[in-house]
Amino acid sequence: MGSTGTTLRALRGAQKSSKGVSLYSRYLNRPAGRLLAAGAWRAGLTPNHVTGISAGFTFASIAAVALVEPGWWLGVAVYAGLALGFAFDSADGQLARLTGRGGPDGEWLDHVVDCAKMILVHTAVLISFHRFGELPSDTWLLLPIGFQFAAVLTFCAGLLREQLGKAAAGAASLAAAAPAPVSRVRAVALLPADYGVFCLVFLLLGAPAAFRAGYAALAVVHALFLVAFLVKWFRELKALRAG
Repeated sequence: MGSTGTTLRALRGAQKSSKGVSLYSRYLNRPAGRLLAAGAWRAGLTPNHVTGISAGFTFASIAAVALVEPGWWLGVAVYAGLALGFAFDSADGQLARLTGRGGPDGEWLDHVVDCAKMILVHTAVLISFHRFGELPSDTWLLLPIGFQFAAVLTFCAGLLREQLGKAAAGAASLAAAAPAPVSRVRAVALLPADYGVFCLVFLLLGAPAAFRAGYAALAVVHALFLVAFLVKWFRELKALRAG
């Protein structure tokens, strides 16, 4: 095995395109994932091992939201666990590209974990609201359900857009489109929809009213992004058919 510095340099060359990636993922999560991937490589871990570690941090944090009474210390612990899980989620793909040990099984496992965390994190908030929240109205219990719907539909529709786009455009066209310029304005605009930014709201668990307000604001933003993405992806796929 080479030095950590050599590994990090190799990982920098094994990055996915930054097109359509928010500033958080580009400048915080991916670099953190790069460090974790280098450590995992030196420890002899496989990409699937790293995916398992990501799931462990993520699901333990989500379980804490549902089972433990909200407080400031819980908020810090939950945020740290979710953020670490997200960084390991970036690390598994980087490790796979570095070692060439990625495959459909690993990609499938990664997507299954991603989908599970989106379903469970909002379910945990719903349970926390019901068990511990002194809600102004029971209507607030509908908020996590709506947020979950928007998050899961965006995730599934995005995956379908990617797979159907590949089938329609072909590998050659896809490769030609890969070097498209990265828009910093778009990277900033995507921040509210980034999972890493979403994790920050759990730092407010010690102030229930502030947490509800922040969670509700993010839910509205995700709903608006969902509509925008659905329109955009539908038009793109329609254009591919016409072409």
